[in-house]
Amino acid sequence: MKYGAVENLRILTNIWKEGHNMFHKNTEKLESLIGSGSTVKGDIETTGTLRVDGVVEGNVNADWVVVGEKAHVKGDIAARGIVIGGRVEGNLKAKELIEIKGKGNICGEIYTSKLTITEGAIFDGKSSMQKEESKVVELVTKEKINK
Repeated sequence: MKYGAVENLRILTNIWKEGHNMFHKNTEKLESLIGSGSTVKGDIETTGTLRVDGVVEGNVNADWVVVGEKAHVKGDIAARGIVIGGRVEGNLKAKELIEIKGKGNICGEIYTSKLTITEGAIFDGKSSMQKEESKVVELVTKEKINK
């Protein structure tokens, strides 16, 4: 039986959820996985964390995205946070942070408020740093209240 890319991702996600306890504790929040022998053609939109160890040809939109050392993504990635250990040909946009590991290779533009590039990483493109929204709360004094 042959399945489409979306159905394959659903199957992988369900298999992962059933068997995730056999992996390291830090991966308990990992909700979707594209394995090293997998190729997904088409856009992916998911909640939670997506780990890519295979090949994705399409855009990715998730809460968090982790691209493994042997992975290859041909498309844009949008998330709250992105960690790149493999190769990405496309633009990255993260609300919180982007981290490029030592074996990471990016060809594209980066938009984020926090960027970390580890020694050995390759970044061919342009980065645009966005200011974080201010979290300063104005204190209201009695004088302001009485006016």
